[in-house]
Amino acid sequence: MPRKSLSVPKRHRQSERRRLRNRTVKSALKSLSKKLHLSIAGKDIEIAKGSLPGVIKALSKAASKGAIHKKTASRRISRLTKKVNLLLAGSGTGPA
Repeated sequence: MPRKSLSVPKRHRQSERRRLRNRTVKSALKSLSKKLHLSIAGKDIEIAKGSLPGVIKALSKAASKGAIHKKTASRRISRLTKKVNLLLAGSGTGPA
């Protein structure tokens, strides 16, 4: 009978912990992004302007922790910033 490697159960435990951590981070990102998207769709300038820095911070942190890819975070930040700036430009308030 072959010997079982001791590293296999450890790797499984590690991947399970990472999966759960990534799931909570991604869920929080989706909630923050949804709030921002709804405020943009509803043309609520104050909420959009106020929640953008929080979303950017969360995306950057998720990328640095490895929950999402660095370029994915950068792309999402760029798109959200562009949408908020368009909303602000349409209202005459100026960019974020």
